Amino acid sequence: MEKDVIGSYLNSIKKFSLLSAEEEVELSKKIQSGDKNAVKQLVNSNLRLVVSLARKMQASPSIIMDLIQEGNMGLMVAAEKFSSDFKTRFSTYAYPWIAQYMLRYMNSRTSFIALPSRKEMMIRKIQKSQAYFFQQNGREATIPELALTTGIPEDKIVEYLNYSYTVASLDVEVSDEGNSVSLGDLLPDMTYSPEELILKEEEKETVKSLMDSLPGKERCVLWYRYNFDGELHAKTLREVSKIVGVSPEAVRQTEIRAVKHMKAAVEKIRAV
Repeated sequence: MEKDVIGSYLNSIKKFSLLSAEEEVELSKKIQSGDKNAVKQLVNSNLRLVVSLARKMQASPSIIMDLIQEGNMGLMVAAEKFSSDFKTRFSTYAYPWIAQYMLRYMNSRTSFIALPSRKEMMIRKIQKSQAYFFQQNGREATIPELALTTGIPEDKIVEYLNYSYTVASLDVEVSDEGNSVSLGDLLPDMTYSPEELILKEEEKETVKSLMDSLPGKERCVLWYRYNFDGELHAKTLREVSKIVGVSPEAVRQTEIRAVKHMKAAVEKIRAV
């Protein structure tokens, strides 16, 4: 059923050809001038990107088209905000927007229940161990190696990792004049209190929504540096620099500014 539905949809969007980098630049200039037809052309040429990401989400066949429609909304937002000044291909810029709209939709459904606090604690512990192991050894840790470093049984690690694709790694730190900050600092410590868990889930959504207000490049840098794309480890400064087309140092400075902006915004919200 899923293949039939997606196949039919793919056939309907085949008529929209892919764009070259030069064509994207020209369209972005028209978009900044208020040309709605340019927005439509940029969106239509990237509809297949949304389908590709929807498949990676491994959603049930019953919601796959709803998920694609949500992703298309994110694609539309990205198209309206895209600028040639970003020095990156539109698909790279749009990916975080598409993924965020899809994840919000999935998290809003009753079948996607918030993880118990202990389970989330274990997931974050495993993710920290993965990141540290990768930094020390230059490769991903195996399940037995993760079990050894975390003290968590292998079968439980497999179970937790199956949940972790929607959990962003918020614990990567950046330093600025001796001070370290991370997106994890925006959230309260883990607790077993149901009330505190609800608050944490709300604040996590706040972190995601605050990203919408950031300038395009800051938002893109945070998305990849803090693993909102669901990879096993957060991307390095050098990896992100290749994606956004600036130096690693420029990425670091952009990341610091973005995290500080978000931290200040969250503190204002908490003070209300």
